[in-house]
Amino acid sequence: MKSPDELQRKLQRQWLQGELRQRRLLEQQQWPLHLTIGKPSPLMMRQHIAAVREHIQRWRSVLVGEVDWQPVSYRSTAEPVELPISWVVHSADEWIAALADESIRQEYRLINSIMAHTDPLYHPMLIRQRQQVLTKGAEETILACKVASQLQAGYAAGKPLRALSVDGCDSKFFQRHRNLLGKLLELRFGQQVMEQGLEQFLGALDESEHWLLVVPLETGLLPFQQLRLRSSELAQTPLPGTHLLIIENERSLYQLPTLPGTVAILGAGLNLGWMKAAWINKKHIAYWGDIDTWGMTMLARARANQPTLTPLLMDQETFSNFSEKNAVAEPISAGEAVPAILTEPESNLYRQLYQLERGRLEQEFIPLAMTENSITRWHFVTDSASNSG
Repeated sequence: MKSPDELQRKLQRQWLQGELRQRRLLEQQQWPLHLTIGKPSPLMMRQHIAAVREHIQRWRSVLVGEVDWQPVSYRSTAEPVELPISWVVHSADEWIAALADESIRQEYRLINSIMAHTDPLYHPMLIRQRQQVLTKGAEETILACKVASQLQAGYAAGKPLRALSVDGCDSKFFQRHRNLLGKLLELRFGQQVMEQGLEQFLGALDESEHWLLVVPLETGLLPFQQLRLRSSELAQTPLPGTHLLIIENERSLYQLPTLPGTVAILGAGLNLGWMKAAWINKKHIAYWGDIDTWGMTMLARARANQPTLTPLLMDQETFSNFSEKNAVAEPISAGEAVPAILTEPESNLYRQLYQLERGRLEQEFIPLAMTENSITRWHFVTDSASNSG
């Protein structure tokens, strides 16, 4: 048999469970909630009757919800004993009252205040993101929801995020609430928001963009051996040649062969929005990255910008050939969800990499001869197709 304190602690633990908290605050069918108290055993009735009386008295003192009392017969008692069998909590308000915890009571008031002033679309996420909401408070969270409801793809029209004033937000608003805004916008527009990045989705100037390494693989194709360009400049500056090789990491530079009409762009990482530039559409494009969940995610983003690109050395065969000796653990994965734009074999590889203890094969651990052959073969096949056309 359980005491009021025991069931109260159970209800407190349940408040901390995001999915359960969401259901109970938003779904009326979750109520009433029946909590089993249990009955004392016959042995306890014979030998510990004082403890049973105390148990009964404690439950008679419970004023929240409804205690279900039923007569129970025992051989050791002359008459049936009225015992508390279950505790019925009828609503979220009663749930919070039953917890008798001031901090949780304040959280509940905060969440109710936010829900009263925000779009119901956001409520499930806000209830689950308890810590984030507590940190930001009601006023800032409500403003973030209002801002998210007004934003659209391309809203910034080339301005930096700090220059946007939506509903009176200050210049550092997007910096403070970047993660929350991204999640709110995903509820409206889908996973594409975070896949593209907030700046790219809103069409904002990315002031944090990094520099990319541009390397011609044919002598004389460019008037330099190496050059660093910002991605925004690269998007507006057509490069010569017929082939474009895009590579996740700069450290793979030494693995590249000499190729006519080819320029390599290294170190792009997740910053791939520049690949939408119109001048790139006219090139033969290949993408090469690490074989891990993040590498496959970057491949998906690159393909979203250039659907006809050719992935190089990012397949099951390559991973199987070199993973036994060279695969390592991926420090932080890109998540269990497989990017939708991957092909079926790539999706299967992603799932495998996510589950493996050593699910990361870095580019530089693929033998030099194999990388040179793969890149050269891509160039030959695409060049032959162009000439035959």
